[in-house]
Amino acid sequence: MFNTLILMLQDAAANVANAAGDAAANVASNVGDAAGNAADAASNAAAAASNVAANGAENLAAAAGKAPQLGIIPMLQQGGILTWIVAAILVFMLFYTLFILATKFIEQNKVINQGKTIGNAFWSSASLSEAAGKLGKDTAYRQIVDDGLLAQDQHTKLTDSVDSHEWTQNALARSQASINSDLNAGLAFLATVGSTAPFIGLFGTVVGILNALLKISMAGQASMETVAGPVGEALYMTAFGLLVAVPAVLAYNWLQRRNKSIAEDLGSFSNSIYGFMGSGGAIRPAARAVAAPRPAAPAAPVKK
Repeated sequence: MFNTLILMLQDAAANVANAAGDAAANVASNVGDAAGNAADAASNAAAAASNVAANGAENLAAAAGKAPQLGIIPMLQQGGILTWIVAAILVFMLFYTLFILATKFIEQNKVINQGKTIGNAFWSSASLSEAAGKLGKDTAYRQIVDDGLLAQDQHTKLTDSVDSHEWTQNALARSQASINSDLNAGLAFLATVGSTAPFIGLFGTVVGILNALLKISMAGQASMETVAGPVGEALYMTAFGLLVAVPAVLAYNWLQRRNKSIAEDLGSFSNSIYGFMGSGGAIRPAARAVAAPRPAAPAAPVKK
């Protein structure tokens, strides 16, 4: 019986050992499976992070590509026919203003330089015809002299009794008015540009804002970023209108002041011609005195 007990204890120990081995094997297998699952999870997480980064970069690139381009050229490209018409009108006004400024400046300088050449040599001539030959052809001052001589010649052919002095004075006045009219030609355009260009630019701004708001409402995006850019871009037209108007106003005032000075000189010259013709050459402007050279200072006595 004692032996039987021993055998039973040995069997129990063997069973316990087998159970312990099986349990250890199961635990090791489960640990290995868990490690494998953890590795798979880490791999999946890395792949997901890579996909998110790639998709984010693509979305950012797409958003950057879809971002509205701002500036004068994009504004014209995206604007309608009214935007192009307003821009064309302002460009025409600007370049024609500069053209008038350049041509009138040259024309005025020509008349001013002609007036500076009239001096003692002209008024010391024996006759007005001789004096006219000392002036350049196709000049403002030569035109006044020629018109005066022509009026004097035409008066002898009149059938009605008209006073010679009145006829000559009217002819000189018409000649002077014709010259002043030529000098003032084009200045009305400068005044028109100066007064209307800001409003034309403002009209372009209103059209640009309207187009921007319509596009924003159609896109369904009304954030500050989407509104501020296009609306601010439309203000380029207002700035362009002011850029056109300011030079036009400055040029108009400057040229008008120079024309007034020229008209005064022409009026003085016309009155002198009238006096010369009415008096038969007895009345003429006084000759300009030429400053005499200063005498040389006496030499200091030489000390002995």
